[in-house]
Amino acid sequence: MVALTLVDPSGRELPSWTPGAHIDLILPGGDLVRQYSLCGSPADRYAWRIAVLFEPGGRGGSRLVHQALGVGVTVRARGPRNHFPLAPSDRCLFIAGGIGITPLLPMVASAEADGRNWELLYGGRSRASMAFLDELTGYGDRVRVHPQDEAGLLPLAKALGTPRLDCLVYCCGPEPLIGAVESHCVRWPAGSLRTERFGARPVTADEANHVTTFEVVCRRSDTTLTVPPHESILDVADRAGVVTLSACREGFCGTCETNVIEGAPEHRDSLLTEQQRASGSSMLICVSRARGGSRLVLDL
Repeated sequence: MVALTLVDPSGRELPSWTPGAHIDLILPGGDLVRQYSLCGSPADRYAWRIAVLFEPGGRGGSRLVHQALGVGVTVRARGPRNHFPLAPSDRCLFIAGGIGITPLLPMVASAEADGRNWELLYGGRSRASMAFLDELTGYGDRVRVHPQDEAGLLPLAKALGTPRLDCLVYCCGPEPLIGAVESHCVRWPAGSLRTERFGARPVTADEANHVTTFEVVCRRSDTTLTVPPHESILDVADRAGVVTLSACREGFCGTCETNVIEGAPEHRDSLLTEQQRASGSSMLICVSRARGGSRLVLDL
């Protein structure tokens, strides 16, 4: 893993941010855009810190960061945006797996500064692979570190076995961890669990079996699109010349979030909360579709 500190070349202040926020990094060449959580201090208006895990089997973004972004290199960024905010609550349980510690670092610092009752469960393959352990040491026994080669998997059943009305759970990490936490939180009050994924949510069998053609009216562009079963709204809109913004194209960064004027979206993203999905006021057009093949009118 490499930690990078980003500053404005002219020394100006950077845009403000809150715990849980991320930025889009536009990597050298301009073809790759990747999202990285800000893991420094929001109080520092002159520097952004991110941490990037090298993934040999990834799509090339981490390799570029590790090999091309040295001291003095200029890189473009967009944001910050925050779809994983720290909400008011008396108690917080933070659960991190591997690189998922990054968005939780400023959350932990904020919870401590606010005097909240909080604890952090942090798991990884080994201590050597777990970043920022030195920073977390100062919090004492509020932080419970579980290297898998020493202590096994995180004790989720113990930590989440009893639902609490006054506690919010924040989880970030690999998909198996998030899936396990979601399963343990089924009996918790609605809205108790907040998650952030670094990849696409797995498609369920029901979603895979119910993919139909539907129509999208782009209100601002005065364009009507026909979206076939195995293409996204985003792909069809781009081909038709409709102006869109996008980055991950997998439903977890939020760049392509679009307001819904009419119609019922079928949400397939990894980002929106259950309340946001129920409202139907916006959707991520890179993965989400029209419910039952119905017609959508979007603010595009």
